[in-house]
Amino acid sequence: MFTNFGYIFFSILLVLLISAFRVLREYERGVIFMLGRFYKVKGPGFIIVIPLIQQMERVDLRTIVMDVPTQDVISRDNVSVKVNAVVYFRVIEPDKAIIQVENFYDATSQLAQTTLRSVLGQHELDEMLAERERLNIDIQTNLDQQTDAWGIKVSNVEIKHVDLDESMIRAIAKQAEAERTRRAKVIHAEGEMQASEKLLQAAKILSGQSEAIQLRYMQTLTEIAGDKSSTIVFPLDILKNLKS
Repeated sequence: MFTNFGYIFFSILLVLLISAFRVLREYERGVIFMLGRFYKVKGPGFIIVIPLIQQMERVDLRTIVMDVPTQDVISRDNVSVKVNAVVYFRVIEPDKAIIQVENFYDATSQLAQTTLRSVLGQHELDEMLAERERLNIDIQTNLDQQTDAWGIKVSNVEIKHVDLDESMIRAIAKQAEAERTRRAKVIHAEGEMQASEKLLQAAKILSGQSEAIQLRYMQTLTEIAGDKSSTIVFPLDILKNLKS
């Protein structure tokens, strides 16, 4: 009976001894608690965790890529859009990530969703579509400040899609068409103005020099003569001027 008890005791001791040895990879850290109180952060490599006295929480330090689910956002100009994004973050202080928040991944995900709605809601639709890079930086800065207490560094945020409903797409298309029409009319008006200025300058030069007018008449006759079906009628005063 003693032999069986000794065998069992030895087996338990051996299991506890084996469980005390842990190996952490280069990108992992172990947050050690001793009798429920934070002790230290260990790793990477071979470490020893005293059974029954110490407990270890394993933390991954690699960058985590997290998709932010599609969010309904109302822009500052009261346009409803659906926006989704992707967040890149990593744990830089393992002890804070374990102690300060229950589940840092879920907490960061929820915070990213609320921050996305909050930041984009302060901007108009045109800014969401045309200034996406600046909005990415604004969201990343706000999110990083709030996760700093959890030992988390948000390195990048990218807005992936800004989806509009069909009615809004049609309205934007009409607006773009109206803008193109307006620009075309402005360019045409500017061209007419420049042409009128040049014609006015030419008229002033021709009015001051009769020889220039006669040369202009001759050039016009040359152009008309190319069409044999045309009949040319000369005013009497023009013929007198040409003879003189």
